[in-house]
Amino acid sequence: MSETPRSVQLLVDGQWTPSVSGSTVTTVSAATGEPIATVAAATVADVERAVAAAAKAAAQWAATGPGRRREILEEAARLLQERSADITALMSREMGAAMAWCGFNVQVATGMLREAAAQTYSAVGEVIPSDVPGLTALGVRQPAGVTVGIAPWNAPLILGVRAVAMPLAYGNPVVLKASEQTPGTQAEIARALHDAGVPAGAVNLITNAPQDGPAVVERLVAHPSVRRINFTGSTRVGRIVAELAGKHLKRVVLELGGKAPLLVLRDAVIEDAVDAAVFGSFMNQGQICMSTERIVVAEEVLDEFSRLLADRAGALRVGEATDPDTQIGPMVHEQACEHVEALIQDAVDLGARVLAGGHRKGLFFEPTVLRGVTPKMRIYHEESFGPVASIIEAHSEDDAVRIANDTQYGLSSAVFSTDVANALELAKRIRSGICHINGATVHDEPQMPFGGVGDSGYGRFGSRAALEEFTELRWVTVQAGHRHYPI
Repeated sequence: MSETPRSVQLLVDGQWTPSVSGSTVTTVSAATGEPIATVAAATVADVERAVAAAAKAAAQWAATGPGRRREILEEAARLLQERSADITALMSREMGAAMAWCGFNVQVATGMLREAAAQTYSAVGEVIPSDVPGLTALGVRQPAGVTVGIAPWNAPLILGVRAVAMPLAYGNPVVLKASEQTPGTQAEIARALHDAGVPAGAVNLITNAPQDGPAVVERLVAHPSVRRINFTGSTRVGRIVAELAGKHLKRVVLELGGKAPLLVLRDAVIEDAVDAAVFGSFMNQGQICMSTERIVVAEEVLDEFSRLLADRAGALRVGEATDPDTQIGPMVHEQACEHVEALIQDAVDLGARVLAGGHRKGLFFEPTVLRGVTPKMRIYHEESFGPVASIIEAHSEDDAVRIANDTQYGLSSAVFSTDVANALELAKRIRSGICHINGATVHDEPQMPFGGVGDSGYGRFGSRAALEEFTELRWVTVQAGHRHYPI
């Protein structure tokens, strides 16, 4: 990709266009300070245009046959893959991600588009038995209508595609609001869908300056033509979106923060658990909603596990995002680093021991392992969203489950044990939307129901689970012959 700053415009009613005001914002690489793109800065007036275009396109897109919708989504996946070299280079510059993470984003995002294509025929209803003679009762699935997707920066392709792919598959026109951190990357999602043949107005893109974000989001949620909203991001902002949606009686899918526990029982294969902990804690610098934030280890294996994890963390390669050998790239920005530093310092002040890492150079933060983390420390409760693994000692299996549930979050979790039957019983007791036995907390597949409980949100993304979120179930009846009424 050329490093000449690019232009990112809005996509409204099938046309790439500047904002109504003509305002723009320049995005800059946090690592180098160099400009990345000149981005159209939408205002509420642009939201009105985008939602109006989606509403106008709703009937046409809903009437588009499932076969044609499938073709378009498959072509968009092909285009995204074809353009992957340019997109991954841009993504790396916008968020500082290592190339392995950028490539993984392309892989999963194209898979999500293909899975959405496969589901275009799945919006089926059912025949419901009726007690009325001659009455045929149907439960019919129909598109919900204009759907707003609000996507974050940390997995911009995966989560940007997830915000729109299944709604489109089920016949809903969409408005994608890109992250202020990664507008160029998420504009490429809209471009692929547009170039694949989505009708004008069925896909719209909004980008904005950070200071305009609250007003843009509020109008997207409140607009009378919008029927569904999905948001992926922080719990703090998710609460705001949920409150706005509730005020206007809109259904919303929320995938928010996490504090994922990984339980290492006394009969676990320690090497396997360490592998999963390294991946779950440090992939993408820990900037993943499913990241392993708490490692709950049985006291019988605590010393061995801690030593191996510290050795592995210390051996990870920290370097420039563009270096293909880099395993840990830069953090997204200075504020993220300062947050992680503050959590580590607080933990150390209150008695935790740093077994590996703990320092940074600029935006490059060493993979850090803390032992002796307790509830009195901020990092026990707060999402770090950084490359920090916190080890917490458990005195029994019941204690491990108690610690796992000692949080308001509930997205992902994991249990490592050679006794799978027992691990399944423990998994049932962990309050989370996802639990992996003998696997990392960081795991996603396009066909799986993805979502959390508690402060991690509600609703489910992914394949058939999305049918409930992005369609309306209607009751339709057909009366055959004469029906007797009491009056």
